[in-house]
Amino acid sequence: MDERALQLQERLSAVRSRITAATRAAGRAEEPELIVVTKFHPAADVERLAALGIRDVGENRDQEASAKAASLAQLGLRWHFIGQLQSNKAKSVVKYAHSVQSVDRPQLAEALAKAMLRAKDDNGRADLECLIQVSLDDDAGEHRGGAAPADVERLADSIAGSAGLRLAGVMAVAPLGARPEDAFDKLAGISAALRRNHPAAVAISAGMSQDLEAAVRYGATHLRIGSDILGSRPPVG
Repeated sequence: MDERALQLQERLSAVRSRITAATRAAGRAEEPELIVVTKFHPAADVERLAALGIRDVGENRDQEASAKAASLAQLGLRWHFIGQLQSNKAKSVVKYAHSVQSVDRPQLAEALAKAMLRAKDDNGRADLECLIQVSLDDDAGEHRGGAAPADVERLADSIAGSAGLRLAGVMAVAPLGARPEDAFDKLAGISAALRRNHPAAVAISAGMSQDLEAAVRYGATHLRIGSDILGSRPPVG
């Protein structure tokens, strides 16, 4: 194991310990799933993480994600697309993504459904998991992206009614400068409302390095952790 792998092992162990402690503090029986966000970091780091037992990887740029997924196809990883996605990138994303966690408008759902029809004809792949990214921002704050809470039900119906897509749940990023507890409490309420008409949409993807404990407390089923495992963005060039 090289020096970088040892560093990743130490950081990963520390994050897993935080998740375990947060789960116990919340009185929950099962820990949330860990998605390691590897954006800006090389494929070699993803390979090291796979050797440490990581199977779920998050990326937010299609060009970077598609290249990594292709070069590491033999590892059997599950790739989660978590960034804002242009509709014209849908055909590329469905080639490698297990889930798209940032569906924020009906037009994107339609593009993903069309791309999935072609993908299923080509290789018979499984349905694409889709999470609705919900905006928790106040109008006065900096917008972090996502559908307005009032639009979630309509978007959910669009996803659920599309062949090749599976409505998995909701995703959100806590607004900058806000208490993450308030944000994730709001997201939990949105999730509960969604499940009344879509009971299988149980996923709540919330929490990053700085606020994972709050996310666990308010029911997150998936955590997206990047910097506390991989460190700062590597220098470019």
